[in-house]
Amino acid sequence: MSDVGRLTRLLPLACLAAAICLFASELMTTFEFTPPGGEALDSQDGADRHGHALAVIAAFAIGAVALAVFTASKPAATAVAVAGVVALLVFLLVDLPDANAVGTLDDARQSFFDAEAVPQGGFWLELVGALALAVTGIALATLTPEQLAALRPPRRERPGDPRTDDDAAAPVTRSAAAHRAAKPDGTLRRLTRRPRARQRG
Repeated sequence: MSDVGRLTRLLPLACLAAAICLFASELMTTFEFTPPGGEALDSQDGADRHGHALAVIAAFAIGAVALAVFTASKPAATAVAVAGVVALLVFLLVDLPDANAVGTLDDARQSFFDAEAVPQGGFWLELVGALALAVTGIALATLTPEQLAALRPPRRERPGDPRTDDDAAAPVTRSAAAHRAAKPDGTLRRLTRRPRARQRG
C-alpha cells in the first residue's frame, strides 16, 4: 500500500469542510439591497439566487469524497474536483458580477428605487466554500488509487474478530512449552531407578 503524508491525509476532511461551507451558504443571506445613504430594504439568500443548486453540488461532493476514499475510486475523486469547479463557476458568473452593483428594484413601499447589492455573510462563505472545494478536489483527483486507499481510516480490532493462523498458533505453542517446563522430571527417574539389594547379615 502506498504511503501518504500528513497533509495528504487531511485532504478528505478539507473537501468535506469546504462542501459543508458551500451548503451552509445557500441558507444564508447573500445580498442586502440598500438605497444610497439609507438602510437595507430587501435581501436575497443563496437558495433564491441559485435554486438550491449549490446545496445539491455540496451533497454530491460529500458523497463523492466518501466513495473515493472507501473504494479507492479515481473517477469519484475526479468528480469532487468537477463539483468544486462548477461551484466556483456559479460564484464567478452569477454572484460576483452583482456584488456592489446598483440597480432598480420594485418594492411595495416604493414603486421603484435604486439600490446597491451589498454582499453579506452568505456571499463570503460561498466564495470560501467554492474556492476551497475546487482546490482540494483537484488535489484529491491527482492521487492514485493506491494513495486513495491509504487514506482510509485504520480498522480497529474487536474482541470478537477472528484471529489469524499465526496468532491462533502462538498461544498453543507457548502453552505447550509451559506444560513441558512444568512437567516434573521425577517420572523418568522413577522409571529408571533400580531397587537396591538388601544387605545380608
